[in-house]
Amino acid sequence: MTAPSGLKYSPAHTWLKQEADGTVTVGITDHAQETLGDLVYVEAPAVGRQVKKDEACGIVESVKTASDVHTPASGVVIAVNAELADAPEKINADAYAAWIFKLKPSDPAEFSGLLDADAYQKVADADPQ
Repeated sequence: MTAPSGLKYSPAHTWLKQEADGTVTVGITDHAQETLGDLVYVEAPAVGRQVKKDEACGIVESVKTASDVHTPASGVVIAVNAELADAPEKINADAYAAWIFKLKPSDPAEFSGLLDADAYQKVADADPQ
């Protein structure tokens, strides 16, 4: 399992990347995709949807289970990764390149409550698979 530095993580196994333009990119972690197994379906939140931190706003489904995607920050969804509709396995190939959605955050102060790579690694290591 990898957890690149430079990203922020939530205990719900999502990652957040702060972009130079103030937006954030969100996806599920490598640990999450490993736990789920081969992904067969991804449902992203609709563009324009207002989301609140920790809200379930999407779904990832594998051959063995489905899991909610929880947003690590509040804001409005400004883009979704349409490629994942036809190729959800891209998350299995590289969870940190295959983002699910992008947000215009409404409260950047929420980022301070997210985990760095080392802290997330401890959460993932303690997570029963």
